[in-house]
Amino acid sequence: MSDALARLDNVDWAALRHAYGAAGDVPGMLRDLHRPEKAAAAADDLLTHVHHQGGAVHSSAPAALGYVIAAAADPAIDADVRQELLDLVGALADAANSAAPRFVTSAWPAAWDLAVTDLLPLLDGPLAVHRTAVADALAQAHHRADEVTAGLRTRWAVESDPQTRIQLVNSVGSLIAHAREQRGASIGWLRELMDDAEPSVRLAAVQALRRALPGQDDSVYAQTVSNVLSGSEPETWRPGRGAAKPTVVWAVGLLGEDRAALADAIQRLIGHPDPSVRAGALQAAAQALSRRRSAVPELLPAVARSLSDPEPDNRLFASRVLGMCGHAARPWADALAAMVTDEGEPYLPARSHAIWALSRLGDARCVPPLVRRLAQAQLGFAYHASHADGWWTYELSLNEVAAGLSAHADALLPPLRARLAAASTLDERRELCRLLESWGAAAAPALPELLGLLDTHAVVWALDALAAIGPAAARAVPRERLRALLDAPPADQPFAPRSLALAYGRLTGDREPALALLVPQLGEPYDQDNAAVLLAELGTPGAAYVGRLRELLTVHQEGWLPLRVGEALWRITGRTDEVVPVLVRAIAPFTERGGVHRAVVETVKLLAEIGTDAAPAEPVLRAFLDADVRPVRQGTWRSVPEDDDLCDAARAALHAICGPGAA
Repeated sequence: MSDALARLDNVDWAALRHAYGAAGDVPGMLRDLHRPEKAAAAADDLLTHVHHQGGAVHSSAPAALGYVIAAAADPAIDADVRQELLDLVGALADAANSAAPRFVTSAWPAAWDLAVTDLLPLLDGPLAVHRTAVADALAQAHHRADEVTAGLRTRWAVESDPQTRIQLVNSVGSLIAHAREQRGASIGWLRELMDDAEPSVRLAAVQALRRALPGQDDSVYAQTVSNVLSGSEPETWRPGRGAAKPTVVWAVGLLGEDRAALADAIQRLIGHPDPSVRAGALQAAAQALSRRRSAVPELLPAVARSLSDPEPDNRLFASRVLGMCGHAARPWADALAAMVTDEGEPYLPARSHAIWALSRLGDARCVPPLVRRLAQAQLGFAYHASHADGWWTYELSLNEVAAGLSAHADALLPPLRARLAAASTLDERRELCRLLESWGAAAAPALPELLGLLDTHAVVWALDALAAIGPAAARAVPRERLRALLDAPPADQPFAPRSLALAYGRLTGDREPALALLVPQLGEPYDQDNAAVLLAELGTPGAAYVGRLRELLTVHQEGWLPLRVGEALWRITGRTDEVVPVLVRAIAPFTERGGVHRAVVETVKLLAEIGTDAAPAEPVLRAFLDADVRPVRQGTWRSVPEDDDLCDAARAALHAICGPGAA
């Protein structure tokens, strides 16, 4: 222990920093690593203090690094503690390579160089899990890539543990881009491994080559993966990774851009006897569908077959994928409609997703089951929307399901009004008000229930719905009550003054309170609460603000502000020559880089409203429509609906600019 802690007190720890401040407590953590009763807690403390959540390498990290590795190499310390310490080393090295340079202490490179020297012998340690962690950490040794790559390949020749072998391959792939002398030999070695007898090694070699040679696809990669996927079972593809579902998703992803191989693999795996494998194939299909428009005819029929999968969660997932794809799922509308009856799908969450899928299709058969749901205690839909990436099957929100069903308001309003009258929680009231707001004038029969919320915490959302209903609501709302709300908005809702002022103006025609509140903040790059929204609603009476709007028009190149300011200028002045170039410039970059968000779609809708004067936007609009790779955020349930919204808006804009049939 004395050697492992040599010169520990010679370090001025108080002058160093970790995530929580001065690092004077780090020596105690390092000493406790060698005290069996305290070692596990000390390792956790080092992780949370010295590394924390990544994104930086604090000045205490290089000072502690050597002591951490010495403890990780000490067989007297518990094996699990040593594992955690090796993981800490890898996490610090990864942070040093990925964080912005200003967040990495200047003392790190020298300390990491010494650490690499100490780590290399640990590749021959007695425990496979430790060897795996060492290989993982060494993948970050970019500055000594040649030496480390050679050491990893040497270890691979004698390594017997399957998971460690895979990590050795992965680490070599990570280092090749930084190697010189060993680069060609390592690439050749990985290519040889693609012919290995072990399926996991072959797939790992493909993954390593794709990482080592980005943008240099080779048809051999997809062929190798296809051969593995068709000639072996998923448990042989990725040792040590547990469940079949993520393994399938990972392996199918290695097919890269080979669409034919991808479609073939997914179609076969969706019919696999193991329900977890089928679940993985469905997720891989969802990922492909969220990425490419051309994947719809290739994969959606196979997904639709899973509506009758014996596994309830697979039926749910298939329903959700069909709903995600909207009108492309119309050939399976009858199958979805059969699921939403009381005698159909027995699994309530799957039935909920089938209702949503029908609503996405505009199929009226979603209305009767939704009416029944609204009248039941167990709604089966959430009172908030989720926007997370990935493919977890969270509950859909009521708004997602019903916002597009205003044409069926006559059937839906009676149970919806009863539910709103009985609602006691803010979440439920807010969601129901937002649904009524989306319906606009069609929600007018719900005026009594909305007026009943003016003395509740849901007043902001109730007024938004009333303003959306329009003249009928304006006549029904007591003006003195609105004025009182402006003077005393809910204290615990910081956004309330803005929202109430806008709603007050829309309901009464008196815009002065909103102008006084919002115009001083005109340059803020917000969405609906931006003062430019108010000026756009004013139209020509907003002429006094034209000079300020022109100053703001080019402050931001992208986002909400160019859209809102441009719209306000156009509605006030009627001029398009100064607005259209700014709007086109704000959306054009997304044709190349993707990542289209709501502001881009709303900008395209505004161009449609401008009409023929928006002709400079035609090439951008056609680029959006001609793309195969969806130019929206991919890998989420919202990818296809957001892409559908973009395409609908682009077609409408081209129709307005060029005439019927232009799209």
